[in-house]
Amino acid sequence: MFQQLKTLIKKEITLEWRQKYALNGILLYVISAVFLTYLSFGARDGNISPPTWNSLYWIIILFSAVNAVAKSFVQEHQGRQLYYYMVASPESIILSKMIYNALLTLLLALLGYLVFSVILGNPIANQGLFLVNLVLGALGFSACLTMVSGIASKASNNATLMAILSFPVVIPILLMAIRVSKNAMDGLDWSTSSDKVLTLVAINAIVTATAYLLFPYVWRS
Repeated sequence: MFQQLKTLIKKEITLEWRQKYALNGILLYVISAVFLTYLSFGARDGNISPPTWNSLYWIIILFSAVNAVAKSFVQEHQGRQLYYYMVASPESIILSKMIYNALLTLLLALLGYLVFSVILGNPIANQGLFLVNLVLGALGFSACLTMVSGIASKASNNATLMAILSFPVVIPILLMAIRVSKNAMDGLDWSTSSDKVLTLVAINAIVTATAYLLFPYVWRS
């Protein structure tokens, strides 16, 4: 399985590099969204409050992750999927997709944080807690959206189905990430957010385990 994972992740990176317009489009979306926020919310005059900064950041990262991860299975035609079915196990396929999408989502989250800090300022008092929360939130988004993308790819109207299925799982991750980020902005100690961080870790583990166990049944169909 390790060799299959290595080969499949390398394949994902190679395909993304060949289609650089997709990655460039997502990066442009992040930068444009932050710049529009800067123009629309009076950030030039210092009128944007820390709670608004926090909410806008996570909403932009969520939609960026949706655009980045939605194409995981949808962009692959049936012939290629049949080839994968013959040469690799479904567990390796879903894990490779999750790992690659986690790296991509984490890159977008860090880029968004950098752009937000440069353009809108950085109100984070506890940087360590915020970065840990950022990593867990990115992993949660990627795991959830990858699993839902695999399910939605088997339906005809996959875009609508993906939005409906991902909503109940993504919203708890989003709300928990926003709460931990608020504590990081206020400079609170790690102990005040430990239960929320553990909840994020538990949600990520449950979603990953569910995808690992259920995806082989979806893949066989």
